Amino acid sequence: MKIVAICGCGMGSSVILKMNAQKALKDLGIEATVENSDLATGKAAAADADLVVIGRELSDAIDLTGYEVVVLDNFINKNEVKEKLEEYFKSKGILNG
Repeated sequence: MKIVAICGCGMGSSVILKMNAQKALKDLGIEATVENSDLATGKAAAADADLVVIGRELSDAIDLTGYEVVVLDNFINKNEVKEKLEEYFKSKGILNG
């Protein structure tokens, strides 16, 4: 599974989001690679991804219609990242619960 973390510049905040997503995935027992991308190239990066994670403040700035997307209110909040990813994977039948 491939996940893309999108932020405005593809540097600081997406790296934090990437690290928080990796930790959450490990805790959930989900094997996936997580890459980070900037807003300008985010749609291209998402094209071959299974899931996109993005902060709410940027979610309206990029059209991700047709993509699997998890929108986060606070990507620094590790609990929220884990909870939203867990909800997503449960809704897809990847996690039981």
